[in-house]
Amino acid sequence: MTHYDKPIAHRDQPGCRACRDGTDPGLDFEYAFQPIVDTVNKQIYAHEALVRGPAGESAFSVLSGVTEDNRYRFDQACRVKAIKTAAALNMSSRLSINFMPNAIYRPELCIRTTLQAASEYGFPVERIIFEAVESENIGDGKWLASVLSEYKRIGFLTAIDDFGAGFAGLNLLADFQPDIIKLDMALIRNLDTQPARQAIVRGIARISEELGITMIAEGVETLDEYHCLHDMGLHLMQGYLFCHPLFQRQAQADQLDWPR
Repeated sequence: MTHYDKPIAHRDQPGCRACRDGTDPGLDFEYAFQPIVDTVNKQIYAHEALVRGPAGESAFSVLSGVTEDNRYRFDQACRVKAIKTAAALNMSSRLSINFMPNAIYRPELCIRTTLQAASEYGFPVERIIFEAVESENIGDGKWLASVLSEYKRIGFLTAIDDFGAGFAGLNLLADFQPDIIKLDMALIRNLDTQPARQAIVRGIARISEELGITMIAEGVETLDEYHCLHDMGLHLMQGYLFCHPLFQRQAQADQLDWPR
């Protein structure tokens, strides 16, 4: 995502006015859903909502249309549509929604539209996970920590996506402990043949356990990667090994090809 300067929380910024004046970003998009799976209980832990074009086109086809003028409304529209779509699918798992920390000026105000959507469509707040992409250069980890803290206070689950690939890293965990961290797929790739990567993953796992944080390995594509993670005691995973993103559909646990 394009780098944006750090928001200023104490003024009525253009983003606040844009959200107040309407939530239509002028972009047509839909969602695909990819499951995050519990490999021990063979259940679906959550579905991550992934932006797609109206006919299933790539995320880039939509995100390339996000500009300085519509990024605030786009962020709000994404939240509402993800919740509406998940509710229409009768999704019983958690719903994970990516958000843009740099499209937020005042968390307590920016979250109102999301709360209204959850109420309108009957999707429980406690089953919504907000994922912040750690690899987005937000310029200030403390700002991200303050946004996530407000979301957690309201009752949402919070997650750091692409952990280990970005700008905040361990410093962020010192300021705020999210409910979930998702290991960047670059750490997972060929994990079974890379002792250095294994040591890093084990280290993050130990820190997460001490801090009471749930860890998810994303980008799991091979049986060898799966077995390596399983042997480390990591059981929540996401990746093509289990299921590709499903356009406007959710996965069913009994239809997945679970590794043996």
